[in-house]
Amino acid sequence: MERFCDELRWEREQRNVSLETICAVTKVQSRYLQALEAGDYGNLPGGVFRKGILRGYLAVLGLDETDWMQRFEASYSSQNHSEAEAADWVEFAENVRRTRKQGRPNTGLRWLGVVGMFALLVLVGWLVWTLVVHRHHAPAQTSARAGITQSLVAAEGAQRSAGDFLGLRRA
Repeated sequence: MERFCDELRWEREQRNVSLETICAVTKVQSRYLQALEAGDYGNLPGGVFRKGILRGYLAVLGLDETDWMQRFEASYSSQNHSEAEAADWVEFAENVRRTRKQGRPNTGLRWLGVVGMFALLVLVGWLVWTLVVHRHHAPAQTSARAGITQSLVAAEGAQRSAGDFLGLRRA
């Protein structure tokens, strides 16, 4: 039985599809497609990306995805890549555990900031409300005073006119 990568390349060549065409359709870099066809799985990105590259490749060629994915997994496992990948996951999990044990940052200061911002918001709201209420009542008081003053001036003017008319003058 031929190697998986050789069969894959043979299928592409039988369909007269270039690697550049597959790159253009799948938006996968040519170095990854070349690594796939060379059986150099260590140069492929890990996990779902590796499978996604192969799925895109298969879709462009119109090959059965299920059968080819199973064959790829068998070829990948035969090269002992799954053990190295498992070791990478163990190392990743260990790093996560160590990072989480270091402790979480103190969030007390964060809450103090939230309370301070809330207090500032309440203060600004109160100031705006106070200015709006006082400004609303202040013109009414001013206009009432102005109306009284105008009435007094008008009344005094009327008295002068009446006094002039009647010949009464004040000294």
